[in-house]
Amino acid sequence: MSAPAPSMFTPAATEMAQQLGLSKGRANLEVFAETLQELATADRNVLAVTSDSRGSGKLGPFGQALPAQIVEVGIAEQNLVGITAGLALSGKKAFGVSPACFLTARSLEQIKNDIAYSNAPAVVVGISAGVSYGALGSTHHSLHDFAALRAIHNLTIIAPADNAETRAAVRLAAAAQRPVFLRFGKAAMFDLHSDAPDLANGRALTLRDGSDVAFIASGETVVHAVLAAGALAAEGISARVLSVPTIRPLDMTAVLAAARACRAVVTVEEHSVHGGLGEAVAATVLQAGVAVPFRIVGIPDEDTVTGAQADIFRHYGISMEGLSEVARSLLTPPAV
Repeated sequence: MSAPAPSMFTPAATEMAQQLGLSKGRANLEVFAETLQELATADRNVLAVTSDSRGSGKLGPFGQALPAQIVEVGIAEQNLVGITAGLALSGKKAFGVSPACFLTARSLEQIKNDIAYSNAPAVVVGISAGVSYGALGSTHHSLHDFAALRAIHNLTIIAPADNAETRAAVRLAAAAQRPVFLRFGKAAMFDLHSDAPDLANGRALTLRDGSDVAFIASGETVVHAVLAAGALAAEGISARVLSVPTIRPLDMTAVLAAARACRAVVTVEEHSVHGGLGEAVAATVLQAGVAVPFRIVGIPDEDTVTGAQADIFRHYGISMEGLSEVARSLLTPPAV
């Protein structure tokens, strides 16, 4: 029997979550599958296409309930994207579901040409993204997908933070008449929203207001920024937390408002520090002429350590403790 995965949160972070009144939700991946089944039950034109990923995509119940609305292509990601594009161009609302690491590397040409260039109203879904596969190592980590896909014209990129953002993102993608990439991890998330968030037009979501430091985060890293903001508040440091589910198009208005209102900016993502949210935010801030201490927290340009997702997060400072330390360092004037 394998050992249980370590908790994503230290005892101190868990205590902070309790102080902030956060309740534990489910894995975004489970909520994605549940929401997709609801949509498909109401509309038989909604289809799931999988590449031997029915189990890992939590689509078993979907397949049992709606066998005529799921297409299994086997381990053939390029075919999956091509078939998803063809179905979408034939009037279906097709969701192509596959592990993000393989989907966005092996099928990059098909995503570019069959989906984005062809303007197919298809949804490409990268599951077990980032370092969700943990100990399986770099072959199974997806730390390049934002960078590769951001460079492709005509593709909306969404990485929800919690269950509420996931439901909104799936429904938004289903209604979109254009190409969309959705990215989900495997870990159970804390609930960050009391109401259904509005993600229309790439809107970023302010989870906490503040004026000393702005945490600008996406996906499963957002909760760690929220916890860091809570910890910093106890020290008298005011932290704004901006959840950015839509990496592209980026909500530049919210990003610039945060950069102008705060004395420092920290971006957080489960992705390489190259080509992801951090560089998108940096380009936005610099091109607007805003000068502010800035740090990108993500996976550095090195051979990534191997371990559980929680261990990798802590190693690279994607944690309440790590993000708090980065904020303090940016807000502390250098010694002379």
